[in-house]
This record gives sequence, C-alpha cells and structure tokens, in this order.
Amino acid sequence: MAQRTIVEFTDDLNGKPAAETVTFAIDGKTYEIDVTEKNAAKLRQAFEPWANSARRLTKSGRTIRKVTTEVDTAAVRAWAASNGVEVSARGRIASSVLEQYRAAGN
Repeated sequence: MAQRTIVEFTDDLNGKPAAETVTFAIDGKTYEIDVTEKNAAKLRQAFEPWANSARRLTKSGRTIRKVTTEVDTAAVRAWAASNGVEVSARGRIASSVLEQYRAAGN
C-alpha cells in the first residue's frame, strides 16, 4: 500500500497558506514564523528602520563591517590599469591609489 504525505505551511498569524518561513532574532533568541507574502512584507517593513541602522553579525557572532566608498571601484581599477598604477583585481583599493585617482581629476 502506497502512502503520500502532504505538508502544508499555514500562516502562523491568520491560518492562510504560507508563502515562506521568516527567521529573525532579538535579545539573543532566534524565532521562525510561517507567513504569507503580505505578512512577510509587513514584518520586514516593521524591522527595516532598525535593520538599516544595525550591525550585521556572522553566524559565529562577529560583526560584518559595512564598507562604504564614495567612488566607483570599477572605474578606479580601469583608470589605474590605463595609467600604469598597480591595483589588485579584487578587494580593497589602497588609499594611495584613490588619492592618485582623485588628483587626476576623477
């Protein structure tokens, strides 16, 4: 005899069919909730002001640094290549290279 098991996720708030499971954490406790697309959007919108100002952590609890740059790194690398300035293809661009780039009027 064959059996077929069907698992249906329902929104934990309203009982409608859930579209996804959202994981979030606060005060050192991690939570999961099954929600519709509409409720997932509401949850993300509610957290947005705090998430945008917060530091992200890795799974090990270390802070992921936000790197902001006021220049287009691809443009800096292209400029460096065409002007004989040595710069790595990936990673951080040295401040001395950025200074040369700016001094050249970019």
